[in-house]
This record gives sequence, structure tokens and C-alpha cells, in this order.
Amino acid sequence: MLCVLLIGLLTVAVVFFGLLLRKQTKTIEDLKRAREELQLEESRVFDFLHGLGETFTGDVRVADLHRLMVEGAMRILDAHGGALYIADRSGKMLLPAFLSKGCPPLVDVPRQILQQSATTPVVLESFLRLHTVKPDEGLIGMVWEKREPVFLSSRDDNGRLENLKESALQIDSVMVAPLIYARQNLGVLAVANGPMSTPFSPPDFVVFQSIVEQSAFALYNAMIYSEADEKRRMERDLDVARDIQRILLPASAPEIPGFEIAGINIPASHVSGDYYDYISIDEDHWGIAIADVSGKGVPASLIMAMCRSVLRSVASTGESAAGVLRQVNRQLYPDIREDMFISMAYLVIQKTADAIMLARAGHDAPLLFRAADRTVTKVNPPGMALGIDSGNVFDRVTADFKVRLDPGDCLILYTDGVTEALDLNGSEFGIGRLIEVIQAGAGESAALIVNRVTDTVKAFVGNQPQTDDITLVAIRKL
Repeated sequence: MLCVLLIGLLTVAVVFFGLLLRKQTKTIEDLKRAREELQLEESRVFDFLHGLGETFTGDVRVADLHRLMVEGAMRILDAHGGALYIADRSGKMLLPAFLSKGCPPLVDVPRQILQQSATTPVVLESFLRLHTVKPDEGLIGMVWEKREPVFLSSRDDNGRLENLKESALQIDSVMVAPLIYARQNLGVLAVANGPMSTPFSPPDFVVFQSIVEQSAFALYNAMIYSEADEKRRMERDLDVARDIQRILLPASAPEIPGFEIAGINIPASHVSGDYYDYISIDEDHWGIAIADVSGKGVPASLIMAMCRSVLRSVASTGESAAGVLRQVNRQLYPDIREDMFISMAYLVIQKTADAIMLARAGHDAPLLFRAADRTVTKVNPPGMALGIDSGNVFDRVTADFKVRLDPGDCLILYTDGVTEALDLNGSEFGIGRLIEVIQAGAGESAALIVNRVTDTVKAFVGNQPQTDDITLVAIRKL
């Protein structure tokens, strides 16, 4: 009897230990599986962070970063679909940057699009890839506007999720969050699961928000690199434009018997809206021009180049400076915007002659230095700026004005960048100082007079940034 009892207890013990061993084996297998899953998730997170880290080197294209953000979030969270929307330059709407294949619509979709997508899914995909999102439009627009993440799941009683289920691609759970870095709302990242996938859990939402934080940092960094690259490209383009413009300006002054000529152009930025030129009209005549296009930068430089081309094409038509300006105005007027104009002074020099023919189109009055009495006076013939009038008024008010030059006399043409140069206190250089500099340089060559004026203006301005182009031309009678 005792033997039977011992055998029974032994049997029970064997069965118990067998069950315990099986349970321990299963536990070990579960732990191994959990560890493998954890390692896999860690590997996914590492790959994701490594990909984002490459953006700090500037070697990753923005489009690749967008794809990485969506697909990386989908892999880590085992999501069915994902979408990334980026704020446009105005910051007033979102642009679809990357949508995964089969991404459910998270924006308002017109009913006719939904109906067509039931038989032709590509219709919905095309709509989503092209549709811009306004603030508070759909789930994406709402999250962007309120700057707060949202987690919706079929496990919760939430009416907003039911509205999303009307689309052809069903949604069982979705997580959406704004991409915010340095207080800038850069866009929205979203991931979603369909009814055949496991719904997201609260821990998934915590992981998702961490992904969003890292993605926002990477996106901001990529934007900084992109803006820096764009700035470098623009600077290279402006450098090329500056070189081209230098070619358009005279390389040296012409040698005209009886006269000495010098000119200079100092742009305030890469390119200048000022212009001066020496034009050979025929064997006995030269044309000299100085002009100032309203505005600054590239637009003004383009108008300047156009003005130069027109002036050179009509300069050989006659000895009348006013007649040349009339033709230039007629050709430029149709192509100049209403808010732009060109002031110009143009003169014709005849070799060995004692007088020059001057016409003024709204330009600053040239200054005439008389060597005999060391006086400086304005030469102020009437005239209006180019591009303002089609010709009826311009032709009537613009006329030739003969300026006689005796040996030692000097005529100085300049733009308002000289007289309106500002010092650190905001005071202008002014016409009075310009006249004083010209008088102080009496008897000097044309080149020395130009250098004296520019050096004095630079000393007056000091460290104050130059706000306008500076152009000077001096014509001295020998």
C-alpha cells in the first residue's frame, strides 16, 4: 500500500515538474521572442535615427528625408500607412510632401472623388498628392492649427474616427502630430492602421511623439541647410550677374582730342541700377551717358541693361542729344512697369569743339566748374524721366542745351547715390559738400576729381552700409 502511494506521489511530481518545465520553456521562448522583437524595434529605431542624423551633414536630399520620416515611423510602429505635410513658404497652408502607398485620406475629400475611387483608386491617390490643406481642414489641418497631437482608435468612443471611415480606405486607428521646432510649426506627420491591422496602443502614441520630436529637429535642420544652399546659389548667380554688368560698363575712357574723361560705378549691392557709357557716334562725335534706374538690385540692373542696349542702338542717329533721348523713351516706355522709371543725362561731344550738347531726362543737374573764377554751378536744362510718358509730353519738354567749356573747365555728372549718401548720424553728404570737393580739386585731372569725390564720400559714410549705387563721370576741357 505504501509502495503504491509513493509511486503515485512520484508520478504526480514527475507530471508537475514536466508541466513546470514546459511552462519555463514557454516563458524562455516568450522572453527570447520578446527580446528579438525588442532588438528588431531597437534596430528600426536606430536605422531611423541614423537616417535622420545624416541630414545634419547636408548630404540627404529633402525628398529622401520626407520619405524616411514617413516610412521610418511606419516601420517602428508597424503602421499600415503614413503621410507628411509641410508648411509652404507663406506658412498659410500645408503641402503634401510624402504619402505612403495606400495611405488613408486624413483630409476632407469631395464626395465625387470618393465615389470615383471606389472603382478607380488612383483618383483618390492623385487628389491626395496634389491637394493643399488649409488650417482646420480635416484631421491634418486641425492638428496643424491647434498644434496638439491626436490619437484616435476604434477601441475608444470617438466620433471623429467615424467620419474618416467614410472613405474607400478604412481607418481603425490613427496618430497625428504637428512638427514643431524652435516655435516654428513646420508641418504634420501622421500614421494610420486599417481594420485588418492591430490598433495602436497608448505606448505606441508615446513612441510616435518621440519620433515626431526627432523628425521636427531633422526637418528644421534640413530647412536650414536648404536655405543656406539656396543663398549660396543666389550669391553665385549674383556674382555672375555682377561680372556681366561689369562687361557692360566701359573698360576705359575714350581718348577725345581736347578733352579728358573719367568715370566710375560703385554698386551698393552685387548689381547696380546705375549706368554710364561712352558711345562712339562717328569719327567726330562721342556720346556720354549717365543714368539711374528707380529701385535697386536685380530688377533695376535688368532695366539698366535694356536701357544701354536701346541707347546704343539709336545714338548714331544724330548729333542732337535730346533727339536721342526722345527715341530711347519711345522704345523703353512700353516695356517699363508703371512704378519704374529711368533718369538720364546724355551729352554729345564734338572733337576739338569748345561746346558740348547736353539733354537731361529728369536726372540730377550736372555741375559745371569754371576754372577762371573757381565757381561751381548747376546745369539744369528741362526734361522728364524716361518711361513715364509715351512721348507727347516728354518730346515737348526735353531739349538740347549747349554748354561751353574753356580750358580747365570741368563738367561733373553724378547719381543721387553721391549726394544722398548717409553718415552714421543719418546726415546726407549733400550737394554742398560735393561742390566743395570739386572746388578743392581745381586744376586736377578728370580721374583725380572722380577719385577725390569717391574718397570723400567713403570717408563721410564711414562704417555705415552703402544704401545706393554711386556713379560719377567727369569731363574736363584741356
